[in-house]
Amino acid sequence: MQSGDGFIIFLILLVLGTWLFWYVRVRMKETVEQGLYPVPETQEVPEDEATRLLESAGYTVVSGKQRIPMQITINDDEQLRSRLFIDYFAERKGLYYAVKIAKDRKPMEMTGSSVRDHLLVYQLLYPQTSGVLYLELQQSKVKLIIFNLNIDDSDEEETG
Repeated sequence: MQSGDGFIIFLILLVLGTWLFWYVRVRMKETVEQGLYPVPETQEVPEDEATRLLESAGYTVVSGKQRIPMQITINDDEQLRSRLFIDYFAERKGLYYAVKIAKDRKPMEMTGSSVRDHLLVYQLLYPQTSGVLYLELQQSKVKLIIFNLNIDDSDEEETG
C-alpha cells in the first residue's frame, strides 16, 4: 500500500457517502410531496356555475367531486364512518388546488381558527397542492387560501 492510498480510499468513501445522503434525501422528499392521495385528473367535468367562475379566474378544472371515505375508531371498540368531499381540483401555472364551495347551511367565518377548522384538512390530505380555493358562488368570489405551518415560531397569542 502506497502512502496516498488511504487518502484516495477516504475520498472515494466521502463521495459515496455524499451521494447516498442526497439520494435518500431526494427520495424522502418525493414521497412526502406525493402525499396520501394523488391529485386526480378526469376528462369529464360538468360545466356549472363553479367551473365557470374558476375558469374566469384563470384556473383549469382538472377533476370533479372527490369522495374520501374514512373510518374512525374510538377507544379501540367503537367504530364510526364518515367521509370528506372535495368539490373540484383546479390547476393554474402548474400548481394544483383543492376547491371547496361555500355552503349556506355551513357558513365559514373568515377568521384564522374558522378557516383552519374548515379547510386545513384538505391541504394536509393533499400536501402536493399549493392551497385551497374557496368559492363563494353568490358573490362570484374565488378566495385562494394558503396554509403556512410555522412550527418553529411560537404564538404569543393563541386563538381557537
